Amino acid sequence: MAPRDGFQAEDAWIPTETKIAIIRQLAQTGLTSMEVTSFVHPKAIPQLRDAEEVVRAVQDETNLAFRALVPNVKGAERAISSGITKLKLMLSATDSHSLSNANATVKEAQDKLEPIIELAEKHDVKVGGSISVAFGCPYEGVVSVEQLRPILERYEKMGIKEVSLADTTGMANPKQVYDMLGQLQDEFKQVTFSMHFHNTRGLAIANTVSALEQGVTRFDSSIAGLGGCPYAPGASGNVATEDLVHALHEMGVETGADLDKVIASAKEARRLIGHDGGSYMLQAGPSKNLHGKVEAQEKLEK
Repeated sequence: MAPRDGFQAEDAWIPTETKIAIIRQLAQTGLTSMEVTSFVHPKAIPQLRDAEEVVRAVQDETNLAFRALVPNVKGAERAISSGITKLKLMLSATDSHSLSNANATVKEAQDKLEPIIELAEKHDVKVGGSISVAFGCPYEGVVSVEQLRPILERYEKMGIKEVSLADTTGMANPKQVYDMLGQLQDEFKQVTFSMHFHNTRGLAIANTVSALEQGVTRFDSSIAGLGGCPYAPGASGNVATEDLVHALHEMGVETGADLDKVIASAKEARRLIGHDGGSYMLQAGPSKNLHGKVEAQEKLEK
Protein backbone atom coordinates (compact mmCIF):
# COMPACT_ATOMS: atom_id res chain seq x y z
CA MET A 1 0.00 0.00 0.00
CA ALA A 2 2.94 2.38 0.42
CA PRO A 3 2.92 3.74 -3.14
CA ARG A 4 -0.74 4.75 -2.81
CA ASP A 5 -1.94 5.13 0.77
CA GLY A 6 1.60 5.56 2.01
CA PHE A 7 2.51 8.41 -0.31
CA GLN A 8 -0.77 10.29 -0.71
CA ALA A 9 -0.50 12.22 2.55
CA GLU A 10 3.08 13.39 1.95
CA ASP A 11 3.28 17.16 1.38
CA ALA A 12 6.83 17.19 0.00
CA TRP A 13 7.00 15.91 -3.56
CA ILE A 14 8.36 12.36 -3.84
CA PRO A 15 10.18 12.13 -7.18
CA THR A 16 8.73 9.62 -9.63
CA GLU A 17 12.08 7.82 -9.72
CA THR A 18 11.95 7.39 -5.94
CA LYS A 19 8.45 5.91 -6.07
CA ILE A 20 9.55 3.48 -8.76
CA ALA A 21 12.65 2.49 -6.79
CA ILE A 22 10.58 1.69 -3.68
CA ILE A 23 8.11 -0.36 -5.72
CA ARG A 24 10.95 -2.31 -7.33
CA GLN A 25 12.53 -3.09 -3.99
CA LEU A 26 9.21 -4.24 -2.55
CA ALA A 27 8.74 -6.51 -5.57
CA GLN A 28 11.74 -8.52 -4.35
CA THR A 29 10.40 -9.15 -0.83
CA GLY A 30 7.94 -11.94 -1.60
CA LEU A 31 4.87 -9.72 -1.34
CA THR A 32 2.45 -10.68 -4.09
CA SER A 33 0.10 -7.72 -4.56
CA MET A 34 0.22 -3.95 -4.30
CA GLU A 35 -2.10 -0.99 -4.63
CA VAL A 36 0.41 0.94 -6.67
CA THR A 37 -1.29 4.34 -6.97
CA SER A 38 -4.60 6.17 -7.29
CA PHE A 39 -5.88 7.82 -10.44
CA VAL A 40 -7.45 10.81 -8.75
CA HIS A 41 -7.50 14.37 -10.06
CA PRO A 42 -4.02 15.90 -9.61
CA LYS A 43 -5.55 18.85 -7.72
CA ALA A 44 -7.15 16.50 -5.20
CA ILE A 45 -3.94 14.61 -4.38
CA PRO A 46 -0.96 16.30 -6.08
CA GLN A 47 1.44 13.63 -4.80
CA LEU A 48 -0.09 11.06 -7.18
CA ARG A 49 -0.15 13.18 -10.32
CA ASP A 50 2.48 10.90 -11.86
CA ALA A 51 0.27 7.79 -11.66
CA GLU A 52 0.60 6.91 -15.36
CA GLU A 53 4.38 7.25 -15.32
CA VAL A 54 4.73 5.06 -12.25
CA VAL A 55 2.46 2.29 -13.54
CA ARG A 56 4.05 2.16 -16.97
CA ALA A 57 7.53 2.07 -15.48
CA VAL A 58 6.91 -1.03 -13.34
CA GLN A 59 5.03 -3.22 -15.81
CA ASP A 60 8.04 -5.53 -15.95
CA GLU A 61 7.70 -6.39 -12.25
CA THR A 62 5.78 -9.61 -12.77
CA ASN A 63 6.26 -10.74 -9.13
CA LEU A 64 3.56 -8.28 -8.07
CA ALA A 65 -0.10 -8.09 -9.03
CA PHE A 66 -0.86 -4.38 -9.27
CA ARG A 67 -4.15 -2.66 -8.63
CA ALA A 68 -5.10 1.02 -8.53
CA LEU A 69 -7.73 3.01 -6.67
CA VAL A 70 -10.08 4.92 -8.96
CA PRO A 71 -12.73 7.48 -7.91
CA ASN A 72 -14.54 7.88 -11.23
CA VAL A 73 -14.74 6.86 -14.89
CA LYS A 74 -12.01 9.30 -15.91
CA GLY A 75 -9.68 7.78 -13.37
CA ALA A 76 -10.60 4.27 -14.53
CA GLU A 77 -9.86 5.21 -18.14
CA ARG A 78 -6.44 6.54 -17.15
CA ALA A 79 -5.68 3.43 -15.10
CA ILE A 80 -6.68 0.98 -17.80
CA SER A 81 -4.76 2.84 -20.51
CA SER A 82 -1.68 2.71 -18.26
CA GLY A 83 -1.81 -1.06 -17.97
CA ILE A 84 -3.70 -1.63 -14.72
CA THR A 85 -5.69 -4.89 -14.80
CA LYS A 86 -7.48 -4.54 -11.45
CA LEU A 87 -9.36 -1.52 -10.16
CA LYS A 88 -10.42 -0.75 -6.61
CA LEU A 89 -13.52 1.37 -6.13
CA MET A 90 -13.65 4.20 -3.63
CA LEU A 91 -16.64 4.49 -1.29
CA SER A 92 -17.35 5.58 2.28
CA ALA A 93 -19.59 4.07 4.94
CA THR A 94 -21.01 7.42 6.09
CA ASP A 95 -22.40 10.45 4.32
CA SER A 96 -20.17 12.80 6.29
CA HIS A 97 -16.94 11.13 5.19
CA SER A 98 -18.27 10.65 1.68
CA LEU A 99 -19.11 14.34 1.35
CA SER A 100 -15.62 15.23 2.58
CA ASN A 101 -13.86 12.69 0.39
CA ALA A 102 -16.04 12.53 -2.74
CA ASN A 103 -18.39 15.52 -2.46
CA ALA A 104 -21.38 13.16 -2.61
CA THR A 105 -23.56 11.14 -0.26
CA VAL A 106 -22.89 7.41 0.00
CA LYS A 107 -25.78 6.57 -2.34
CA GLU A 108 -24.75 9.22 -4.86
CA ALA A 109 -21.16 8.04 -4.78
CA GLN A 110 -22.16 4.40 -5.24
CA ASP A 111 -24.41 5.34 -8.17
CA LYS A 112 -21.35 6.78 -9.89
CA LEU A 113 -19.49 3.47 -9.62
CA GLU A 114 -21.66 1.58 -12.10
CA PRO A 115 -20.11 3.20 -15.22
CA ILE A 116 -16.67 2.23 -13.90
CA ILE A 117 -17.74 -1.39 -13.66
CA GLU A 118 -19.19 -1.30 -17.18
CA LEU A 119 -15.94 0.15 -18.53
CA ALA A 120 -13.88 -2.48 -16.73
CA GLU A 121 -16.00 -5.29 -18.16
CA LYS A 122 -15.39 -4.00 -21.69
CA HIS A 123 -11.64 -4.17 -21.12
CA ASP A 124 -11.64 -7.45 -19.16
CA VAL A 125 -10.34 -5.65 -16.06
CA LYS A 126 -11.16 -6.92 -12.57
CA VAL A 127 -12.89 -4.71 -10.02
CA GLY A 128 -12.89 -4.83 -6.23
CA GLY A 129 -14.91 -2.70 -3.84
CA SER A 130 -13.96 -0.87 -0.69
CA ILE A 131 -15.70 0.79 2.24
CA SER A 132 -13.76 3.51 4.05
CA VAL A 133 -14.46 4.30 7.73
CA ALA A 134 -16.17 0.89 7.88
CA PHE A 135 -15.75 0.58 11.65
CA GLY A 136 -15.77 4.18 12.78
CA CYS A 137 -16.13 7.61 11.24
CA PRO A 138 -14.32 10.68 12.64
CA TYR A 139 -17.48 12.71 12.00
CA GLU A 140 -20.26 10.27 12.95
CA GLY A 141 -18.69 7.79 15.37
CA VAL A 142 -19.12 4.01 15.43
CA VAL A 143 -20.37 2.45 12.20
CA SER A 144 -22.88 -0.41 12.50
CA VAL A 145 -23.58 -3.47 10.38
CA GLU A 146 -26.90 -1.84 9.52
CA GLN A 147 -25.00 0.96 7.78
CA LEU A 148 -22.79 -1.43 5.84
CA ARG A 149 -25.55 -3.83 4.78
CA PRO A 150 -27.16 -1.70 2.01
CA ILE A 151 -23.73 -0.82 0.63
CA LEU A 152 -22.75 -4.48 0.42
CA GLU A 153 -26.12 -5.45 -1.03
CA ARG A 154 -25.60 -2.86 -3.76
CA TYR A 155 -22.06 -4.10 -4.37
CA GLU A 156 -23.40 -7.63 -4.79
CA LYS A 157 -25.93 -6.43 -7.36
CA MET A 158 -23.06 -4.74 -9.21
CA GLY A 159 -21.23 -8.08 -9.36
CA ILE A 160 -18.52 -7.11 -6.88
CA LYS A 161 -17.14 -10.19 -5.13
CA GLU A 162 -14.22 -8.64 -3.21
CA VAL A 163 -14.65 -5.84 -0.67
CA SER A 164 -12.02 -4.15 1.47
CA LEU A 165 -13.22 -2.94 4.87
CA ALA A 166 -11.10 0.01 5.90
CA ASP A 167 -10.54 1.27 9.43
CA THR A 168 -9.49 4.61 7.97
CA THR A 169 -8.77 6.45 11.22
CA GLY A 170 -7.96 3.50 13.47
CA MET A 171 -11.21 3.51 15.45
CA ALA A 172 -11.85 -0.25 15.36
CA ASN A 173 -11.28 -2.61 18.27
CA PRO A 174 -10.72 -6.41 18.21
CA LYS A 175 -14.14 -7.39 19.58
CA GLN A 176 -15.90 -5.09 17.12
CA VAL A 177 -13.90 -6.52 14.22
CA TYR A 178 -14.62 -10.11 15.25
CA ASP A 179 -18.33 -9.54 15.78
CA MET A 180 -18.85 -7.47 12.64
CA LEU A 181 -16.98 -9.88 10.38
CA GLY A 182 -18.87 -12.81 11.81
CA GLN A 183 -22.18 -11.20 10.95
CA LEU A 184 -21.13 -9.87 7.54
CA GLN A 185 -19.62 -13.16 6.40
CA ASP A 186 -22.75 -14.97 7.48
CA GLU A 187 -24.95 -12.60 5.47
CA PHE A 188 -22.69 -12.11 2.43
CA LYS A 189 -21.31 -15.58 1.79
CA GLN A 190 -20.28 -14.80 -1.80
CA VAL A 191 -18.13 -11.83 -0.80
CA THR A 192 -14.43 -12.16 0.01
CA PHE A 193 -13.48 -9.57 2.59
CA SER A 194 -10.05 -8.02 3.01
CA MET A 195 -8.98 -5.73 5.82
CA HIS A 196 -7.35 -2.31 5.71
CA PHE A 197 -6.28 -1.45 9.24
CA HIS A 198 -4.66 1.83 10.28
CA ASN A 199 -2.63 1.85 13.47
CA THR A 200 -3.77 5.26 14.71
CA ARG A 201 -4.51 3.98 18.21
CA GLY A 202 -2.17 0.99 18.28
CA LEU A 203 -4.79 -1.71 17.65
CA ALA A 204 -4.05 -2.73 14.06
CA ILE A 205 -2.23 -5.97 14.91
CA ALA A 206 -4.85 -6.95 17.50
CA ASN A 207 -7.56 -6.25 14.94
CA THR A 208 -5.68 -8.39 12.43
CA VAL A 209 -5.75 -11.31 14.86
CA SER A 210 -9.51 -10.93 15.27
CA ALA A 211 -9.96 -10.92 11.49
CA LEU A 212 -7.74 -14.01 11.17
CA GLU A 213 -9.94 -15.78 13.71
CA GLN A 214 -12.87 -15.10 11.39
CA GLY A 215 -10.99 -16.64 8.45
CA VAL A 216 -9.91 -13.44 6.70
CA THR A 217 -6.51 -13.83 5.02
CA ARG A 218 -6.09 -10.63 2.98
CA PHE A 219 -4.65 -7.54 4.66
CA ASP A 220 -3.41 -4.17 3.46
CA SER A 221 -0.34 -2.61 5.02
CA SER A 222 2.18 0.13 4.25
CA ILE A 223 5.95 -0.09 4.33
CA ALA A 224 7.39 1.85 7.28
CA GLY A 225 3.84 2.64 8.44
CA LEU A 226 3.54 5.52 5.99
CA GLY A 227 0.24 7.03 4.93
CA GLY A 228 -3.06 8.43 6.06
CA CYS A 229 -6.22 9.87 4.54
CA PRO A 230 -6.04 13.60 3.67
CA TYR A 231 -9.81 13.82 4.15
CA ALA A 232 -10.05 12.14 7.56
CA PRO A 233 -8.94 14.18 10.60
CA GLY A 234 -6.33 12.43 12.72
CA ALA A 235 -5.65 9.64 10.24
CA SER A 236 -2.24 8.02 10.44
CA GLY A 237 -0.62 5.37 8.29
CA ASN A 238 -1.60 1.80 7.66
CA VAL A 239 -0.12 -0.82 9.93
CA ALA A 240 3.55 -1.11 8.94
CA THR A 241 4.14 -3.99 6.52
CA GLU A 242 7.23 -5.09 8.42
CA ASP A 243 5.30 -5.13 11.73
CA LEU A 244 2.44 -7.11 10.21
CA VAL A 245 4.75 -9.68 8.60
CA HIS A 246 6.71 -10.05 11.84
CA ALA A 247 3.58 -10.53 13.94
CA LEU A 248 2.14 -13.10 11.56
CA HIS A 249 5.39 -15.07 11.36
CA GLU A 250 5.72 -15.05 15.16
CA MET A 251 2.24 -16.63 15.31
CA GLY A 252 3.20 -19.26 12.75
CA VAL A 253 1.16 -17.72 9.94
CA GLU A 254 3.02 -17.99 6.64
CA THR A 255 2.92 -14.92 4.43
CA GLY A 256 5.39 -15.73 1.67
CA ALA A 257 7.27 -12.53 2.50
CA ASP A 258 10.93 -12.39 3.51
CA LEU A 259 10.92 -10.38 6.74
CA ASP A 260 14.55 -9.31 6.46
CA LYS A 261 13.95 -7.97 2.94
CA VAL A 262 10.77 -6.24 4.06
CA ILE A 263 12.62 -4.51 6.90
CA ALA A 264 15.40 -3.51 4.51
CA SER A 265 12.77 -2.01 2.20
CA ALA A 266 11.25 -0.10 5.12
CA LYS A 267 14.64 1.31 6.07
CA GLU A 268 15.28 2.38 2.49
CA ALA A 269 11.82 3.96 2.18
CA ARG A 270 12.46 5.90 5.39
CA ARG A 271 15.83 7.06 4.06
CA LEU A 272 14.39 8.16 0.72
CA ILE A 273 11.33 9.91 2.16
CA GLY A 274 12.97 11.23 5.30
CA HIS A 275 10.78 9.69 7.98
CA ASP A 276 8.59 6.71 8.82
CA GLY A 277 5.01 6.60 10.00
CA GLY A 278 5.59 4.49 13.10
CA SER A 279 7.25 1.09 12.85
CA TYR A 280 8.19 -1.25 15.68
CA MET A 281 10.58 -3.16 13.45
CA LEU A 282 12.48 0.01 12.60
CA GLN A 283 12.60 0.91 16.28
CA ALA A 284 13.32 -2.40 17.98
CA GLY A 285 13.90 -4.96 15.24
CA PRO A 286 12.44 -8.48 15.10
CA SER A 287 12.23 -10.73 18.16
CA LYS A 288 14.82 -13.10 16.70
CA ASN A 289 17.53 -10.44 17.06
CA LEU A 290 19.00 -11.41 20.41
CA HIS A 291 21.67 -9.60 22.39
CA GLY A 292 24.77 -11.09 23.98
CA LYS A 293 24.27 -12.76 27.31
CA VAL A 294 25.22 -10.78 30.37
CA GLU A 295 27.85 -12.63 32.38
CA ALA A 296 27.31 -12.87 36.13
CA GLN A 297 29.35 -10.26 37.88
CA GLU A 298 31.43 -11.09 40.89
CA LYS A 299 29.82 -9.70 44.00
CA LEU A 300 31.73 -6.90 45.59
CA GLU A 301 32.74 -7.59 49.12
CA LYS A 302 31.93 -4.95 51.57
